[in-house]
Amino acid sequence: MVLAIEAEALTRVFGGKKSKEPLVALDNVSMRVQEGELFGLLGPNGAGKTTLIKILATLLLPTSGSVKVLGYDVVKESQAIRPRINMVSGGETSGYGLLTVRENLWMFSQFYGIPGEEAKKRIDEMLEIFGLADKKNSKVRTISTGQRQKMNVVRGFVTDPDLIFLDEPTLGLDVNASLIIRNYIHKWVKGRSGKTVLLTTHYMQEADELCDRVAIIDQGRILACDAPSNLKKRVAKSSTFTIVTTPFDAVEGVGGLPGVKGFSNVPGSENIEIRFMLEDESVIADIVSYITTRKAKVLALTKREPTLEDVFIQLVGRGLG
Repeated sequence: MVLAIEAEALTRVFGGKKSKEPLVALDNVSMRVQEGELFGLLGPNGAGKTTLIKILATLLLPTSGSVKVLGYDVVKESQAIRPRINMVSGGETSGYGLLTVRENLWMFSQFYGIPGEEAKKRIDEMLEIFGLADKKNSKVRTISTGQRQKMNVVRGFVTDPDLIFLDEPTLGLDVNASLIIRNYIHKWVKGRSGKTVLLTTHYMQEADELCDRVAIIDQGRILACDAPSNLKKRVAKSSTFTIVTTPFDAVEGVGGLPGVKGFSNVPGSENIEIRFMLEDESVIADIVSYITTRKAKVLALTKREPTLEDVFIQLVGRGLG
């Protein structure tokens, strides 16, 4: 088994000087990602995802523990890692607004030393795939947010890295743009030998559809790591429900009722959607009573098959949003 990423007892602590309390961003994290794997990392804001990616991408040093990327130590051999990796973050501002889309991509390709003709060929092919061919001569400042994000994704793949870090690559994009990016990611990692992706996302369905394995991280610790199908089996013994109600105060109180194992509130424009897991379905009566005593109406109640979001809620105790 060839490992693209190997972390052992990885810890990263911020602060701790003078009167400031230290912040433990990563707490004894151990994980292995195989070469050729599309690996997902799920966690709420502040869970440690960005810190972990920065260490793996040689942008931040660990406080303790050991980390190898593509077989190289991130502390001692970072210069051997950097030419073989790339990173794309959703919502980032990338490139120079005065340059065209093609000029920006050319510039980034030259940072990696890609031969001129090969770079031009790759750029033109990828602009076509991502529906940006008609924007190649447009200045970056004039294109839409979605087009700019697609350009960022092209920038990440045009260098043909062995390992790419994708941090919320479809954040804020419309359905069509997200589908194009997801399809390309899947074909890239599965259609070529030795390519690896580490993906973070807030979209549970995206992780479920794309990832070979998923690690769930919270408060700097890995809580679970397995294939999505195996993770969902963990909550299969629990009953998962969705209830839709008219708006009411103290929605979070549902999560504190006895017998409610996991709780996620998804506010809508008019109504409230609550997702929860129960060990005993008789608890539904208590939930309905709680809602009606707050002068709200139950509009719908459905039982669902376990999802990756249910796994997340059970482990973390709240939804990802």
